[in-house]
This record gives sequence, structure tokens and C-alpha cells, in this order.
Amino acid sequence: MHSYIYLASQSPRRQELLHQIGVKFELLLADASEDAESLETHIPNESALSYVERVTLAKLDAAEQRLLKRQLPWAPILCADTTVAIVLNDKEIILGKPEDETDAKRILQILSGKTHQVHTAIALLANQGSKPKVLVSSSSVTFKSLSDAEIDAYIASKEPMGKAGAYGIQGIAGSLISHISGSFSSIMGLPLYETAQLLQETGIKFSIQN
Repeated sequence: MHSYIYLASQSPRRQELLHQIGVKFELLLADASEDAESLETHIPNESALSYVERVTLAKLDAAEQRLLKRQLPWAPILCADTTVAIVLNDKEIILGKPEDETDAKRILQILSGKTHQVHTAIALLANQGSKPKVLVSSSSVTFKSLSDAEIDAYIASKEPMGKAGAYGIQGIAGSLISHISGSFSSIMGLPLYETAQLLQETGIKFSIQN
């Protein structure tokens, strides 16, 4: 039985969501010696579901090696990754984090007036050497038709930067989204239902457990 977990994510939203359900955690973040961005490289013709699961497991493996290298006390490790994808002309396109404001505008123009998918994978390693448990939550999000002025104003807020699909549903973008189907917390970056399932299976206590 562990009283806390390691969260291998620098996302403030994931941290906020864990706090929301009363999970005690410590951050286990990459340092300058790790090339964390390379883990998110796409493989040609890889589906968004395969991609998000593969990247999450790669992040989990890197986090385990990080913990061992730093000789930290063992506790379960939680990783997550969120991928945004849209089908255009019968072809699935993965929309990652924008490289700059021009790229953010390109992505938001693609999303404008359409429904896209958000896949968030979570992986939990309970014990050293054990097989990680992985779950994926998929949701659909529909943007209203966006004018260039709305896109430019949103980009000027800086909110799109560093986010898959160039938006954060918990922020200003919530006013641009006409419909969602699925899990709001998953679209934010950490599906609470699936996370609670893994925590229960691992014996980690959180708010609603006796």
C-alpha cells in the first residue's frame, strides 16, 4: 500500500485534476539530460490511438528509469498523453502542439466548424518490473465556425501554445466549443474515471474511498 504516487507530467491541468480527487503525488519530471520531446515523434501512418498509447508507455518507461537513476523511494508512477486527431477526406490527421503562432492558426482553421477526437491515454506502473496498466479515454469535440478575428484573438491570449490541438478546453476555448461527447477531464488531459479505476486496482487511496 502506497500513500502517494509519482506523476511524470509537468501539465498543471493534470496536477489540478489529481488534487481534485485527493490523490497525493510527487512530480517526477525530466531534466535537461533527457530528450523528452523525442518521445512524441509520430510514426508515418500510425493511428492516433496507437500513437497515444505508445507515447504514454514510452513516457512511463523513461520515468521509471529516471526514478531508479535518482535512487528515489519506490511508489507507483502515473503517466499520461493527450492526442487530438481529425478525419479529413477519409484520412486521419494528428494535430499536435503548435510550433508557433502561424502553426496554431493553421490548426485552429482545421478545427473550425468541425468535430474532432481527443484521445488521452494513462499508464500506471504499480511495482518495479511489473507490467504497466494502460487505459485510453476517447472523446469528441465540436468547434463552432471560427472567424479569423476570433482565431487571432485566441492566439493572442497565448493559451493555444504547448497544447495538443492548439486549445485548452478549460480556458478561453470553452467559449468556442459548441458540443462535447465523452469525458471533460479527459479532454483536459487526465480522464478521472479511468484514473480512479487504476488507482483503486493499485490500492492508492483518494477522496471518495472509505
